[in-house]
Amino acid sequence: MGLDGFSQEYGLETIHKDIDSPNDLPAQSLLQWISTTEATNLLGSPRSPRSLKQLTLHQLRVFEAAARYRSFTRAAKELDLTQPTISMQIKQLADLVGMPLFEQVGKQVFLTGVGQEMLTASYKMFEKIAEFEMRIADLKGLSQGHLKIATISPINTFVSRLLSPFCQRYPGIEISVDLMNSEQIFNQLAENTHDLYLMCEPPEEPGIYSQSFVDNPLVVVAPPYHRLATQAHIPISQMEGEQFVMREIGSATRRAVKALLDQHGVSVRVQLEVGNNEAIKQMVMYGLGISVLSYHMVMNEVANGQLVLLNVEGFPINRNWYAVYPLSKQLSVVASTFLQYLKSEVKSFPVLAA
Repeated sequence: MGLDGFSQEYGLETIHKDIDSPNDLPAQSLLQWISTTEATNLLGSPRSPRSLKQLTLHQLRVFEAAARYRSFTRAAKELDLTQPTISMQIKQLADLVGMPLFEQVGKQVFLTGVGQEMLTASYKMFEKIAEFEMRIADLKGLSQGHLKIATISPINTFVSRLLSPFCQRYPGIEISVDLMNSEQIFNQLAENTHDLYLMCEPPEEPGIYSQSFVDNPLVVVAPPYHRLATQAHIPISQMEGEQFVMREIGSATRRAVKALLDQHGVSVRVQLEVGNNEAIKQMVMYGLGISVLSYHMVMNEVANGQLVLLNVEGFPINRNWYAVYPLSKQLSVVASTFLQYLKSEVKSFPVLAA
C-alpha cells in the first residue's frame, strides 16, 4: 500500500521525517506519525495474533462503521471520534487478529477476506447483545428499554409528532431514530440492525413482515400566489412543462409521480432536485416551483395559508406507510408497544377530504 495514496485518501499532510515518537506530536498529528513510521501496519499486517479476548465492543463498533462507510473519516464523524482514534482502534483490532482487516486500492479502502469474516462475526455479536437487552427489557416490562427505528424522511416528520407523548408515557425507554433513504433501509433490514423499519415501499420478498399503519396521500402543492392556485379543477395535461421541485431519481415519491405522468403522456420540467422533503417544502413556499409531497408533511402549512393544494387530475396518489421487520425477528415488548401505539395514534390525525 503506497503511503502517498493512503495520505491522499485520509487527507494527511507531509510531516518531518525526524519525528520518531508519537509522544512528540499533538493528538491530531498522531495518525500522520503512524503513516510515516509504519504505513504498512496501519490497516494491520500479518503477525502473530494476540488473544481475541482482549478485543472490546467499542473496537467492533468502530470497525463496523469503518467497514460500512469504507472510510475512516465518515466513521469518525458518525461516532463523534477523531480520525486518529478510528485509525488506532482499527490497528489495534488488526493486531489482535494478526492479519490486516482493510486494504487500499487506489484511493479506496476495502475489506480483506479476514475483514469480511470479522464484519460477519461482529454483526452476530451485536445481534446477540441486542437479544439479551431485549430479554432484560421484557423482564423489566416497559419501565426500561431501548427502541431503534430506521425511517425515511417523510415518515420521520410524521413520527416525530408522536414521539413526545410516547416518551412522556414511557420515560424509561430510550429511542434512537436513524434517517435513511429507501436503499439504505433495505440494506439495514438485511443486516437486522434495527427494531422497526418505517418505509413507503416494503420489499416484496419472503421472510419480511410489513404492516400498513397509515394512509399516505401524495398531493400537489404550490405557493398561494401560483397561477393555478385558484383553479378548481386542473387537468393533468396542464402540468406539461410546469416547473417542479422534486426528490432525487429513485425516491419512492418520484417513482410514483413519474408513473402517473407517464401514464398520461405528460412531461414536467424538474427545475430543482433535492434529497430532503423539508427543503423542498421551503423552496415551494419561496416560489421556486410546485411539488408533490406527502399530505402529512404539508397539512400545517396548508392550514395556515403558506401553501395551497392544487386539485390536479389523478391526485392525490393514494399510498401507504409501512412498519417492516424480518419475520424471523421476535419483537421486544418495547417495539411491539410502540407499533401498537403508532397504529392507534394515527387514527386521530386529520384525513384528506376526497
